[in-house]
Amino acid sequence: MAKWSAFKNAKHGLPLTALAFALAAVPQAAHAQQGGGGQGSDVGGGRQRSAVIPYLEVGQVLFSDIKNGGDLLTYSLVAVGVDAAVQSSRAEAQVSLRYERRFSWNDQFGDEDVVSGIARANYQIIPNTLSIEAGALGLRSRIDGAGAAPSNLIGGSDNVTQVYSLYAGPTLATQVGTVDVNAAYRIGYTKVEADTVVLPVGQRPVDIFGDSVNHAASLAIGQQPGGFLPVGWSVSGGYYREDTSQLDQRFEDKIVRADITVPVSPTLALVGGVGYEDIEISERNALRDAAGNPLVGNDGRLLTDKSSPRLLSYDQDGLIWDVGVLWRPSRRTSLEARVGKRYDSMTYYGSFTYTPSQRLAANLTVYDLVTGFGSRLNDSLAGLPTQFDATRNPLSGDLNSCVFGGGGGNCLNDSLQSVASSFFRTRGVTGQISLNSGSWTHGLGAGYSRRKFFAADTGALAGFDQTIDEIWFASYVGAKQLDARSSVTGTVYATYLENGPGQVLNGAGSDVMGLGTNAAYARNFTNRFSGSVALGLDYFDPKGFESSLVASALLALRYSFQ
Repeated sequence: MAKWSAFKNAKHGLPLTALAFALAAVPQAAHAQQGGGGQGSDVGGGRQRSAVIPYLEVGQVLFSDIKNGGDLLTYSLVAVGVDAAVQSSRAEAQVSLRYERRFSWNDQFGDEDVVSGIARANYQIIPNTLSIEAGALGLRSRIDGAGAAPSNLIGGSDNVTQVYSLYAGPTLATQVGTVDVNAAYRIGYTKVEADTVVLPVGQRPVDIFGDSVNHAASLAIGQQPGGFLPVGWSVSGGYYREDTSQLDQRFEDKIVRADITVPVSPTLALVGGVGYEDIEISERNALRDAAGNPLVGNDGRLLTDKSSPRLLSYDQDGLIWDVGVLWRPSRRTSLEARVGKRYDSMTYYGSFTYTPSQRLAANLTVYDLVTGFGSRLNDSLAGLPTQFDATRNPLSGDLNSCVFGGGGGNCLNDSLQSVASSFFRTRGVTGQISLNSGSWTHGLGAGYSRRKFFAADTGALAGFDQTIDEIWFASYVGAKQLDARSSVTGTVYATYLENGPGQVLNGAGSDVMGLGTNAAYARNFTNRFSGSVALGLDYFDPKGFESSLVASALLALRYSFQ
């Protein structure tokens, strides 16, 4: 009989679905449009692979807003970066890091620095028992949900800020007799720069995330079906906390629960659980002037009154439960679906994974969480495989929002749909498919997310309480190796963001649509010297504001120190 697990993952006590990740092959050396690692070499005939490829790149970018008769603008770029991948019997790690300096040729925008990168690592301290994981992410995202929404963040992009997020922590999986013991801890840090927000006179303060520290700890014990009992069981508990800088906002979640797994057949089981959860979200008041108006710092964020008492914005505790099915017809296919009561309302969530080979991986997730911006971004980062293809926009050098790998990858769109500091309940669905077919590689990601924000009724952010924003997104990346020295890539992406009142700088709701496509050709002239050309077309339309259609082009040369 197949083994069934009712253990929890490290995020708010949600059921753990067994994932049959197929190990992705270390990707080939990236051209100017890609950020994957280099091709590793087998060591001693084993499964050890490693590759570290630093590079230097220079290029010229031209762009123009052709819809509004904009001038032809241009800038030069110098970039340094590294793509690295390591795979051994105990360690898996991959990193794609890029720093770019842009030199403007026009007065419309100044010189700028751009940092982007992603890294994931796992090291088995005690094989199959004790491991430590870590991840880091650096990218750019929108500040104001109603403002400009360019997907191609070329020079002078408005409404854009730098975002950093990282995490690390150990995971334990062992047995005491016939009882399985699983434990995990994670600490994370997230920062949003956005230090030049200027508010119009009389504009109420905007809810912009500053930085936060989050903790996640969980412990579960249990047995598989067919051991001491014909059913599987587990008892688990978790503690989750995030502290943010703006208004000293705090999220705390304490949860305990018991679960049972009842096999119906070798591939199908009924699952269910019941427990108790206590969630509390609070904040402090803002410093105020003589007229009682909240004071704002030079960065556009509210100034916190450290002496004020804590104000509750969300307080929910009580019984939680869920029931569902778990279907595992093979090690490569898994489906879990649950319905229950949580957050004082009905909740639905589940997951599906399908990895029939190293060439194909697909996954789908339905989720329902109360969380914060920093914790959600850390969760998305931790959900990435340790071997992945980090594709980049060929014109801006920025990471694409969807990252693909042997487990299907993950998209960051729902995590980045708002940089608000307020905590929220998020519900949605996201899915990814990656496929290697001969000389072609494909990656497709799409999803939907809805957020409802919480703020204290008497606090400085009271106007944001219960506001809602929603996002629909889709992205496709395709690449083809033309011959031993040349390749082409293409990307198509679309987003639609619907903002509720209070979630934008102008104080009113606004919908934003963004569409874009680009294509690039790269050729290796020698083993170390390569060149690329790229074209892009990007359209974004903030409702009530002027839309833009930006055409762009790139010519770049790269030298790889490999």
